[in-house]
Amino acid sequence: QVQLVESGGGLVQAGGSLRLACTASTRTFNYAMGWFRQAPGKEREFVATISRAALTTYYADTVKGRFTISRDNAKNTVYLQMNSLKLEDTAVYYCNADWRPARDVYSSKYSNAFWGQGTQVTVSS
Repeated sequence: QVQLVESGGGLVQAGGSLRLACTASTRTFNYAMGWFRQAPGKEREFVATISRAALTTYYADTVKGRFTISRDNAKNTVYLQMNSLKLEDTAVYYCNADWRPARDVYSSKYSNAFWGQGTQVTVSS
């Protein structure tokens, strides 16, 4: 069982930046780590994922070029740097750990593995 705890959410103006962090209760080097988000009234959607050794990253088209995912396996932590935030980025952001390769998480845009409790990101105009 992997427990994930997110931090770093908050309120930011459009065009601003936030950095999310997710720390795991166990070693993360066996898992692809990623972020999903869920806006009010919408289904949870894929945002980004990073391979076990941090060699490969994948992004949703809606965030590509604005968000950067990274990880520090020594700290069991994954990060999501969010720049140029838009109103439509407002959502609860969930950290994810999946035993499948990151490319499989990306291609399926789905995970049924381990989730954090979520952190709210609100972008205001």
